[in-house]
Amino acid sequence: MYFGKKTSAFTEPSWARTEQLNKALETADAIVVGAGAGLSTSSGLHYSGPRFETHFGDFIEKYRFPDMYTAGFYPYPTPEEYWAYWSRHIYWNRYDRPVGEAYRLLLELVGGREYFVLTTNVDHCFQDAGFDEERIFATQGDYGLWQCSLPCCERTFGNEEAVRRMVELQRDMRIPTELVPKCPACGRPMAMHLRCDDRFVQDAAWYAAQARCTGFLSRHRTGRVVYLELGVGGNTPAIIKYPFWRFTRENPDAVYACINPEPWPLPVEIAPRAVWIGADIRKTLEEIIKSRAK
Repeated sequence: MYFGKKTSAFTEPSWARTEQLNKALETADAIVVGAGAGLSTSSGLHYSGPRFETHFGDFIEKYRFPDMYTAGFYPYPTPEEYWAYWSRHIYWNRYDRPVGEAYRLLLELVGGREYFVLTTNVDHCFQDAGFDEERIFATQGDYGLWQCSLPCCERTFGNEEAVRRMVELQRDMRIPTELVPKCPACGRPMAMHLRCDDRFVQDAAWYAAQARCTGFLSRHRTGRVVYLELGVGGNTPAIIKYPFWRFTRENPDAVYACINPEPWPLPVEIAPRAVWIGADIRKTLEEIIKSRAK
């Protein structure tokens, strides 16, 4: 979208790239963190495997789901069963889960600096790890919020109390009918506040966060800026990856850094000022912090 030619990822030893990233972070005027699902995965929030099997064994037995992502898109036959699944999904990924070591380590690296977080994650881990809420823009929604399914209004609604009751009272993969959530404004069914289609609600809080993010990026179009991309996949590259490439190209003092086990070809225009580390995010951040303590 932004570049006509790409080059393959770097092949230097990982320790050399880690040192290069550490130096860029230590000398940066500003750090823009762009985070995708890989950051939460590195923190142990896996959507498949033992964690999925422990909390969703009955759904797996009935539907043979391979992971939570697939289960979330299934057309359940009744709203009672739909919310039995989704209340558990919200509960285990938003309200009863560890913050994750990768988030704690990241906060240790950037917490005292001029930083901003742009993330497609919806699990609220940044906030729970202690990142400043005024420095976070979660573009794709939040598991802790519901919206009207129509929607009839540009509002979102906190769901913690309702979700906990659904989890507590559900039986045989169904919640009590009286717990099926309805929009308090119009009475229609509630929906998850996740960007799945054009019905996603961008409420006042969403626009305020967007404005703070836009302002931060505008103030730091020049100078020593590190665009630190963590665990971003190929589903929505236009939100983080492509803008980070463009910002780096436009600012000759900027550095683009990416920590992701999955390689992604880099544009030739920014390759001399780019650092790609094909390793686990948590382990890489831990390595940087340990190197600073020596």
